[in-house]
Amino acid sequence: MSQSKPKVILTRKLPETIETRMRELFDTTLNDIDKALSRDELEMAVKTADVLVPTVTDKIDADLIAKAGSQLRLIASFGTGVDHIDLGAAKARGITVTNTPGVLTEDTADVTMALILAVPRRIAEGDALARSGQWQGWSPTGMLGHRINGKRLGIVGMGRIGEAVARRARGFGLSVHYHNRKPVHPETEAELEATYWESLEQMLARVDIVSVNCPHTSATNHLLSRERLSLMQRSAYLVNTSRGEVVDEIALADLLARRHIAGAGLDVYSSEPEIPAGLRALPNVVLLPHIGSATIEGRLQMGDKVIINVQTFWDGHTPPDRVIEAML
Repeated sequence: MSQSKPKVILTRKLPETIETRMRELFDTTLNDIDKALSRDELEMAVKTADVLVPTVTDKIDADLIAKAGSQLRLIASFGTGVDHIDLGAAKARGITVTNTPGVLTEDTADVTMALILAVPRRIAEGDALARSGQWQGWSPTGMLGHRINGKRLGIVGMGRIGEAVARRARGFGLSVHYHNRKPVHPETEAELEATYWESLEQMLARVDIVSVNCPHTSATNHLLSRERLSLMQRSAYLVNTSRGEVVDEIALADLLARRHIAGAGLDVYSSEPEIPAGLRALPNVVLLPHIGSATIEGRLQMGDKVIINVQTFWDGHTPPDRVIEAML
């Protein structure tokens, strides 16, 4: 790899300290307005950059990668998920892809737990009532929700975030159940006092709260389909802080409106920033603007990982967070 500074293009605005370091180390082009690049702008970026630093808001598909110049050797994504990048197309072009794993685990688990608490206790509804000026004061039957202590939590996807959610849930008296491609290590399962369900359908029918924590892949697209969502108990709640595409949002909105599912807490959506009107209209849904990883500490750690991946790659070594191996 050449020792000259690589031309690095950032598709979104990053924390100032990260941008400063990147400009010192690399020939860096920033996005000062923090607006997602248009398709034409993305095409220009891949034609000129040695390193592209995209985020989840950028669709790096096969068509875009086909238009990349031969100088593009690294896509250093600012984020953990890589479902917005066509990994096969990148590999075929000899482009290495990296991400920033591990730094968002605790932050996302915090927001997941906040939604697990907020939805059954009707926190958002209570806030709206208190602000409306219509609150008539305390009442024995006012704003009744459900306690979570003693309830069953079903985690879909027991990876890093799923395990972090499980640890928090135990502190609130929830019993932990989970569905995964395979059981976690026996020591982890014992620590979390978690029950493994090979059948997702059976677990959905028996838990009180479902937390979606699996990545979005072709195998998990609409994993929670209408058929599977319909298996949930009428008193059950759904929380999704993973990816919107994992859940059939139209079916979810319908089931929530008919109270076939008691409520939901969502931080992610399939066509962000668009949120289906059917979900926005429901009082039994807590909607967040994709803030699961939105902490200052997390963003700085993500930026540090991007810098390390770029520098390591440009120095001719394997970047620590490589997602696929470039076919050089």
